[in-house]
Amino acid sequence: MSKKIRVLFLCTGNSCRSQMAEGWARHLKGDVIEPFSAGIEKYGLNLLAVKVMSEAQVDISKQISKTVAELPAQEFDWVITVCDHAHDACPVFPGNVKVVHKNFDDPPRLALTARTEEEALIHYRRVRDEIRVFVEMLPDILLRDRIR
Repeated sequence: MSKKIRVLFLCTGNSCRSQMAEGWARHLKGDVIEPFSAGIEKYGLNLLAVKVMSEAQVDISKQISKTVAELPAQEFDWVITVCDHAHDACPVFPGNVKVVHKNFDDPPRLALTARTEEEALIHYRRVRDEIRVFVEMLPDILLRDRIR
């Protein structure tokens, strides 16, 4: 049996998109991917992200928001930046890590004008589902030249 592919999902605050991506990867691809998530900063785990992932039967409630510096010392095979800020501020990683970018909308920003939690959740659910579709294509999509 070959070793799992170590994938780091990197976002600005490791509170929402990268956490959802880690949760989906663990849930859908845990047999081939060892997923991690981190942020350029840490904002704390977003409770609405936890809620919408729970609706999809994926529990991310025990994950914690962390920076790259707080991750266990190891080399990653892939770093996937899931927001433009993380892509622009992505640190240099040791070894032969490949960095790819797949931007997803920011649910907390989109939900700023929501009048109710239910209105806010619409944005979180859409991004959750987009991340799921992306993760379902892993690791095959990583072998392509470009991800958009």
